[in-house]
Amino acid sequence: MAGPPAPAVPPDLPVVIVGGLHTDARRAAVARLLADVPGSVALHHDLATAAAGTVVRTIRDASGLLDAGEAPLVNDCACCALREDLVPELERLRDAGGTRLAVVELWDSVEPKAMAEVVTAGGLTVTGVITAVDPALVLPYLGNGDDLADGGLAAAATDQRTVADTFARQLEYAPVLAVAHSPEADDEDRELLAQLHPTAHQVPIGQATEAGSITEAGSTTEAGPADGPAVPTPRLRPPAPLAPLARAALAGFDVEAAAAAQHPACALLPAEADAHGVSTLVWNRRRPFHPERLYAALEDLTCAAARSRGRFWLADKPDTLFHWDAAGGALCVESAGPWLASLPDAAWEMVPPVRRAAAALDWDAEHGDRCQHLVFTSPGLDRDGLARLLESCLLTDAEYAAGRDAWQRLPHAFDTLLEV
Repeated sequence: MAGPPAPAVPPDLPVVIVGGLHTDARRAAVARLLADVPGSVALHHDLATAAAGTVVRTIRDASGLLDAGEAPLVNDCACCALREDLVPELERLRDAGGTRLAVVELWDSVEPKAMAEVVTAGGLTVTGVITAVDPALVLPYLGNGDDLADGGLAAAATDQRTVADTFARQLEYAPVLAVAHSPEADDEDRELLAQLHPTAHQVPIGQATEAGSITEAGSTTEAGPADGPAVPTPRLRPPAPLAPLARAALAGFDVEAAAAAQHPACALLPAEADAHGVSTLVWNRRRPFHPERLYAALEDLTCAAARSRGRFWLADKPDTLFHWDAAGGALCVESAGPWLASLPDAAWEMVPPVRRAAAALDWDAEHGDRCQHLVFTSPGLDRDGLARLLESCLLTDAEYAAGRDAWQRLPHAFDTLLEV
């Protein structure tokens, strides 16, 4: 006897995540998607109401508000409430049918990486991640070292992020940038944006809505019988091509590849550039840093550029890969695990292939994948002065020749910073 029929598999629901601290640009990008993709809806959780104990959820389409509700706080964390509520709401939209694209509009300081991973882990398909930016605001936001909490932008009571580092992560994670039309932006602003994220696909957006992508039905008239009237014959016009932002939203997105592209061991960092008053310095060396001299230079190095990032190694900790991440005059240094060269061969099988491939491309016969790879991007960058300062922090010839045992006896200047 045949068993009960298998439950119907709900149709897939494409999900695009749109984020960014530039609120007006983000809203313009969402409005563009709703106008350009018939059957699309935008889901937004407003975390500004968290102080009152709830998060307000709204769902809207191009015509206006469709639904509103509240999600209670989880562990006094507005972002946790968003995580708990987002996937069930997307599943409800999927199961109801009729939605061609779900646009998840993130609240100001919510970072797209976390939400893309939440949605994917929930069994839904993220087809795009977009960060909306106003070019005229890129430098002011990168230079803003204020805590998010000072501006009412913290996602939890324990949120210690700054405006600058949050904006930098939002910008650099997304493969697509929706660039708002900004009369105040000049060539330097646009060049800074291009150098900060040179691999991004930039899609200009403005206030006017581009031609829609609605499939229209028309008819042609064919002659009827000789003694009868003409007979209308239905004819479908081919679908209008999707507008650029809609194409980007549906192009596909690989969460694992995006995470790997942010990992300091294999990050896709900017290349050398110098145009319109903006420079990017890429500094590569194989010799380790002297921990005490580098520590003494941290303030000058951090303030030398609007944005700097990369990986480095210290002579007293030769097996540890350190991550350098600076914006807004603040620096975050943290351990990112071991260099591959410090691992036994058997452990390599546990390392993601993309990490092994990145190491192989930059392998040194003596030091393996250990290296200094720091990238500094800024208007008015003093490239020569910065390079001289970095060089002065390396081991001298005599210190280098003393060997690893001597290196590890150097002052452990970073232990306090690393909370070792």
